[in-house]
Amino acid sequence: MSGFSPRNQQLARALDDVLGKRIEELGEYRGQLTARVSAEHWLDAAWQLRDHPELDFAQLTDLCGVDFLGFGDAEWETAAATSSGYSRGVDGLGPGRFAWHERPEAADIPNRFLVVVHLLSLSTNRRLRLHCFAPDDELPVVPSLVEVYNSVNWFEREAFDLFGIVFEGHPDLRRILTDYGFIGHPFRKDFPLIGNVTVRYDEDKKRVVYEPVEIEPRVLVPRVIRADNRYVDQRLQGAEGREHG
Repeated sequence: MSGFSPRNQQLARALDDVLGKRIEELGEYRGQLTARVSAEHWLDAAWQLRDHPELDFAQLTDLCGVDFLGFGDAEWETAAATSSGYSRGVDGLGPGRFAWHERPEAADIPNRFLVVVHLLSLSTNRRLRLHCFAPDDELPVVPSLVEVYNSVNWFEREAFDLFGIVFEGHPDLRRILTDYGFIGHPFRKDFPLIGNVTVRYDEDKKRVVYEPVEIEPRVLVPRVIRADNRYVDQRLQGAEGREHG
């Protein structure tokens, strides 16, 4: 197949033969193939990828979520930054620091939430990246792959906890990193960076209490060490002076 590196052409042909139209898009980036499959065919494609002898992707090594809200919006000045000082600043409020009614939108992205899976074939030493968009942004639901790859159990719980992606058919879809009473999903782009509540132990009540967060959203401009013309010129002048001295 044209458009793919020689090492991936055989795999690309096998994917096309086995999965056919279930693959919405097949591309290559940095030597690794990425196949996008719809939620409708997500589970069926996983069975084929695992069990078909031409593919034999027996191991799922990772699953994660992606939130495309505000995708492509640049908050930091880079190309326009000056060559001196620490003038690179923030233009407006970025993800997690905006009012809800002013939140960014995934303007040119057809779907907001993406599930990414990495597969490994032990017999052929080949890797494959799978993409699946959740059809509904308000309630992102994708079929669970637990019955195909039991290693995905905790990965799906993590993506549910952090992104709010629901994996239909998962046997125990609970939070895994945040607290039992946690509100929201902290890796979503519209989740406030300061959080929603403060958790502390109350000495008088002798228990953990939840209170409204008191921290004000603020922008921290990091000290970025880079070439500064003022100091570069001073070093050059000093070096020239030593040569002539």
